[in-house]
Amino acid sequence: MTIKSPAVEKESIPSEIKVLIGAAFVIALGFGIIAPILPQYASSFDVTTAAAAFIVSVFALTRLLFAPLSGRLTEKLGEPIVYVGGVLIVAFSTILVGLAPNYELLLVFRALGGIGSTMFTVSAMALIARLAPPTIRGRISGLYAGAFLMGNIAGPVVGGLLATFGHRLPFFIYGGALVIAAALVHFSLARVRRRALASGQDDAGDARPTGLSVSEALASPTYRAALVSGFANGWTNFGVRVAIVPLFAVYAFGQHGTAIAGISLALFAAGNAVTLTFSGRLTDRYGRRWPVIIGLTVGSISMGFLGLAESVPLFIVLSVVAGAGIGVMNPAQQAAVADVVGQGRNGGRVLATFQMCTDFGAILGPVVAGLLVDHIGYGWAFAVGGLLGMLGVAAWARVPRPSEDPVVAEDRKQS
Repeated sequence: MTIKSPAVEKESIPSEIKVLIGAAFVIALGFGIIAPILPQYASSFDVTTAAAAFIVSVFALTRLLFAPLSGRLTEKLGEPIVYVGGVLIVAFSTILVGLAPNYELLLVFRALGGIGSTMFTVSAMALIARLAPPTIRGRISGLYAGAFLMGNIAGPVVGGLLATFGHRLPFFIYGGALVIAAALVHFSLARVRRRALASGQDDAGDARPTGLSVSEALASPTYRAALVSGFANGWTNFGVRVAIVPLFAVYAFGQHGTAIAGISLALFAAGNAVTLTFSGRLTDRYGRRWPVIIGLTVGSISMGFLGLAESVPLFIVLSVVAGAGIGVMNPAQQAAVADVVGQGRNGGRVLATFQMCTDFGAILGPVVAGLLVDHIGYGWAFAVGGLLGMLGVAAWARVPRPSEDPVVAEDRKQS
């Protein structure tokens, strides 16, 4: 276990990354604003419940399908152009959602937003991997994740207040806010492009040294483990937790189940937020492997036993503990993937593949869990999620020290 010098923590965060963190909060805040309104808005077009629910799924589906293209665009055009372009696509598609005259166009516009979302997500990860000093990558990953989390927590509250003015207004407000965020990021990242030109690199939009292929990244045990844990995290925490926990709460606790589910999800986020305040520094000081193993173990065991909770206090405690565990894991996992890409390389396709694993887990998890609930009960649905998480733990247990990982070691040698 490597212990860093306390002086490392005093290294400053680049101003461009501070802007990206601020933009992440705005993006997540707006997403949180429209998330609870979107199914109701779709229902206003007199469609079935399944059709109203699909308006949520189509966003995730297009994110998954267009992730490889986003990776290629990031490597060809550069991260700043793809990031700003992706945010603007989400902005204008969101405004169009608010103007949609029928369900069919609503579906098209929302799907278009998923394309923009995967563009700015992949390019943002690539920018952070390249611009973040290696000694504070964990801290930056924690701050970035925390900004998204705070936005997602505050968004539904704001959205509930705006809903009193009609279903369409929140989409216009979110779209306008995204245009402003895109402009701020554009002018901030212009400094990156100027530095690239000053250093004699091409003028395609940013400082893009060499690309890292997926096949090269797969030579890294760290990257392979991150793909497994990313899939498990998507399955349990972005998929099953959102789709199945509310249903289980109503099944287990009756008429108070809806309120209890809301409290559970909120306290999961609270546990996540508390640990994010220190987990980034933890991974910078002690390395990536152990925070991922500990956090994923805690989160997976808590999820695995959630379906057996017969009392409200136990249900709530397991939710808080799970949130805390994932809060420890996420910055370390993100920093580990950034280590694989390294500062000297552009890893658009590598990062897109990692995102696809997470998104695929988030899409597949609720479907499989739903089938398990229908045939053998909630206990097994949650247990399978916990077991997948433990597979991720097993993969990380085999990850060597950075000096023994051929891809990470090569980047450190070059830097």
